Amino acid sequence: MKVLPQWAESAVFYEIYPQTFFDTNGDGIGDLQGVIAKLDYVKSLGCDAIWLNPFYQSPMRDAGYDVEDFCAVAPRYGTLDDARALFVAAHEKGLRVIVDLVPGHTAETHPWFQASIRGEEPYRDWYIWTDTAWDNGGKDFAGKFVHGTTPRDGNFMINFFAHQPALNFGFGQPDQSWQLSTTHPNVRKLWDEMQQVQRFWLEQGADGFRIDMAGSITRKDKDSTETRRFWEECRNEVWGEDTFTVAEWSWPATALDGKGLHSDFLHWIPSYENLFRKGQESADSWFHQSGKGDLAAFLKDYDHHYQKTNGKGVICIPCGNHDLPRISTGRDTLDLEIVHAFLLTMPGVPFLYYGDEIGMRQLPSQPYDNREGCYGTRAGARTPMQWEDGPSLGFSTAPADHLWANLDRAAAAPTVAAQQPEPASLLNRMRTLIDLRRSEPALRASAGFTVLHCEPKAYPFVFLRTAPTGERVVVVLNPAARPFQIEVDVPGTLHTHETLRTIATTATVADGKLKLTGTDSGYGIFKC
Repeated sequence: MKVLPQWAESAVFYEIYPQTFFDTNGDGIGDLQGVIAKLDYVKSLGCDAIWLNPFYQSPMRDAGYDVEDFCAVAPRYGTLDDARALFVAAHEKGLRVIVDLVPGHTAETHPWFQASIRGEEPYRDWYIWTDTAWDNGGKDFAGKFVHGTTPRDGNFMINFFAHQPALNFGFGQPDQSWQLSTTHPNVRKLWDEMQQVQRFWLEQGADGFRIDMAGSITRKDKDSTETRRFWEECRNEVWGEDTFTVAEWSWPATALDGKGLHSDFLHWIPSYENLFRKGQESADSWFHQSGKGDLAAFLKDYDHHYQKTNGKGVICIPCGNHDLPRISTGRDTLDLEIVHAFLLTMPGVPFLYYGDEIGMRQLPSQPYDNREGCYGTRAGARTPMQWEDGPSLGFSTAPADHLWANLDRAAAAPTVAAQQPEPASLLNRMRTLIDLRRSEPALRASAGFTVLHCEPKAYPFVFLRTAPTGERVVVVLNPAARPFQIEVDVPGTLHTHETLRTIATTATVADGKLKLTGTDSGYGIFKC
C-alpha cells in the first residue's frame, strides 16, 4: 500500500477559513463563491491543494465545528451546488480540495441528538449517556442538570463545549453498564453512517479529509486499537487510491500504522510550543534572532515519531492554523521566510495558513471576540484576509464594523496588492520556496531525512533530504542574527553543489565534507 496518493507527495496545501477569506455578497461573512473567486490566487502561490474548514449546516456556536447536518451547507456560505461548483472549478485549475471531517461530536441541535434525547433507536446509543442524570460521569460530561427536563434520564459526554455532545464510537474495554462496546449493533450503525458521510463528500468532488480529533473517537481503547480499526475500514471501504487524509491526532507514532490514515499533524506537544510560539517576543522560540532557543528538544520528539512512522505515513508540522496564534508576532520578513523554509523543506506535507504568506498579524482579542467559539488567541488568528487597501481591506463590500471578525486597522497592515509587485516581498519569496518544494524530488513528502547538525541551544540546523531516485538537497537554517561556521559530513559520495536558494550563506565541497559559512540570520538550500 502506498504511503500517500501520488499527487500528495509534492502537494503544498493552503488552509482556507471560509468565513474570513472573501465575501461576495456583502454580508460581512466569507462564502464558497468567495473561495471560487480566489482560486487563481491560490494557484499563483504555487499551492496545488486546499484544506477547507467546515462549511456545514450549524448553529455556529463553534464556528461550524458544531455540525447540525453533515451533508448540508450552511446558508451563510451558500448551497450544496456552490460546494460542487467549488470542487469542479478547483479541479479545472489543477487544485485538490480536502474538507474538514468532524466525526467526534455534533451540535446539540442535530436531529440525531434530539432523537437520542427521546430514546429513539438507533440514535439512543449514538451518544454517550450515563444511566442516570445524577451520575455526571466526570469532567468530560455536560453536567447533571443541563438536560434535567428532557425525557432522557442521563447525562451526556461532550467534546470541548457543553453544546457539543460526543458521538459514541464505542469503548474498547467497557466497564460500566452505560459504556457500549465498539461492536454493539447501534454503535456499528454509527460507524456505517460516518463512513457514508465520507462517501457523500467524495461523491460531491472532495479529494479527502482533514479529520478533527481523529484519535479520540473511541474511549478506553488501549493503544487506540479500535480507533485505528475504524480508519482502516474507511481506507479499505470508502477512500479511493487518490483520497488523502490528514489527522488532528498529534501523535503520529500511534496514528500512522500504514493501514488507515495517511498523515498526522504534530503540534499538540510542549516541544512544538518552544519551536514557534512560546515567548516569541522573549526569545525562547528557536526561530528567533536572539539565538537562545533549543531545537534539539523538538527534534528528539520528532525523531521518535519519524522512526516509528517512516514508510507508513508522513508527519505534518504546521506553522499556523485556525487554532494557533499567527507566527508573525515578533518576527520580520526574513524571520518569516526562514520559518517557511523549514516548513517547506522538512518531510511531510506542508500546510500554509491563509494570510501567512503576506505576514498577516495576530490581532489582540477584543471584548466581542468570544463568539462562535473564538476564545483567546483563536479570534486574533481568524481575521479577514487582507487583499488590498480600503475600508475592509478588499475582503468585503460591507462596512468594517459589519464584518464577521475584527479587522487589522493598522496603516501598515500587509496586503496582497501591496506585495504583489515587489520581488523581495514575503509573498514573492514564498512563491519561490513553494516552487522549489514542488519541483525538487528530494523535497517530496516521504523523501529521506537525515539530521547533519543540531546541537542543544545551538545554531544552525542542517539536514539532508534524499529522493528515492538519488537527488539530494542539504538545507541550512540559521534564525540567529550572528555569524556561524560549521563543517558537516554528508553520507555517500558528495558531488558538486548548486545553490537553490540562499541568504548570506556560502558552501564549499571537499573530501566528502560540506563547509558552511553564514554572516547573519538566513538559510541556504544546496543541491549536492
